[in-house]
Amino acid sequence: MEHRQRTIIEPFRIKAIEPLGITTRAERTVALQKAHYNPFKLHAEDVLIDLLTDSGTGAMSAAQWAALMLGDESYAGSRSFYKLEAVVRELTGVTHVIPTHQGRAAEHILFSATLKPGMIVPANSHFDTTRANVEFMGAQAVDLLYDAAMDPRADLPFKGDIDLGKLEKILVEQGDRVPLVMVTITNNRGGGQPVSLGNLRAARQLCDRFGKPLFLDAARFAENSWLIKQREPGEGHRTAGEIARETFRLAAGFTLSAKKDGLVNIGGLLGVNDGALAEKCRTRLILTEGFPTYGGLAGRDLEALAQGLTEVLDEDYLEYRHASVRYVFDRLDAFGVPMMRPPGGHAVYIDGGAFAPHLPGWQYPGLALTNALYIEGGVRGVEVGTLMFGRPDPAGGHDEVAPLDLVRLTFPRRTYTQSHMDYLIEVVAEVWQKRDTLPGYRIVQQREVLRAFTAELEPIS
Repeated sequence: MEHRQRTIIEPFRIKAIEPLGITTRAERTVALQKAHYNPFKLHAEDVLIDLLTDSGTGAMSAAQWAALMLGDESYAGSRSFYKLEAVVRELTGVTHVIPTHQGRAAEHILFSATLKPGMIVPANSHFDTTRANVEFMGAQAVDLLYDAAMDPRADLPFKGDIDLGKLEKILVEQGDRVPLVMVTITNNRGGGQPVSLGNLRAARQLCDRFGKPLFLDAARFAENSWLIKQREPGEGHRTAGEIARETFRLAAGFTLSAKKDGLVNIGGLLGVNDGALAEKCRTRLILTEGFPTYGGLAGRDLEALAQGLTEVLDEDYLEYRHASVRYVFDRLDAFGVPMMRPPGGHAVYIDGGAFAPHLPGWQYPGLALTNALYIEGGVRGVEVGTLMFGRPDPAGGHDEVAPLDLVRLTFPRRTYTQSHMDYLIEVVAEVWQKRDTLPGYRIVQQREVLRAFTAELEPIS
């Protein structure tokens, strides 16, 4: 009888290391002041555990590093492109594969080819760059999550599902303004929550009924597939790869930041089936990214991505990755730390508003918690709340408060070990004990677009 595995270990061993930035509390206090209390402005060398994002921050495998040496750097017709194209077509079934330098470039090219001012793009939930690219074209990004999905305490398996009733209502009443429908897998803004296959099938049927193409923001397609396998009735016998292949084939196309489930540090993909749309997109690609067989990437990047798209569906890897998220979630939950439930695929989301209820939303409680974690232990997370998604008052008053003020602790892929996670848990627990002392913040300077990246703030005494 095979011995039952009790501890889910990292399914790899470490061949190279990078020193961490170990600092004192006094040094971190000065560093945060110099960054104008915006974690995006911190120098990476001043961060110990960097959980700002999982985008391009993971570790590549030995096979990926070896693949770099195979890169064909030809300007046109690169052998590395055709290798990547074959891998993407086998995985997604898409006809036209268009590489870009990262996911937001794929979004910009798709939306510039399909949107006009006054149009509407319905989605389960747009993340920050997706929303910004929609709005840059003069269109409106509309989020259509089920109401319960915005309740952090609701322990539902598929809180990323698009609300089919809300979608049908928009298509009935304003369908002439809708050029396409987007579904983000997993739903990053709402806690890394998955979208079920059943929901995707129904969304596709609804889109077909109204003659609208369904597109995926597929940055975390492998994680979404694994959570379907774990949570959706009738899908547990299938492999994550089988689920991923069906997922892609339910859509007319996709955008993909390869810096997530592509397991690379740079790169993106746009996939479409419509030939006329593909030609429009390639024209824009040449203007902004490069020739269609490299799309702003070096040949070595294309090779590493082709290998990464194969590795990411390994189920030992997916089991380990999700076990890391659950490990941190369960231990923080035992302390009583309020979080988005259930744990998602790539991060733990702390409910900043419930963590620091003494702070009103316009004083950015999520940012207050993020900064406290950095001061306490050198941990950098990111606020996903009013600073990122709230609307400034044009009259100069308080911001429109976002529905949730979350703090995302995002796990880079294959980068940190369990001891790092234990340290993280200790830091959060320390801040939890003195949560009543967290100060609020006010904005000193901000930009009109994607202000969370560059805003300057100061604490409110």
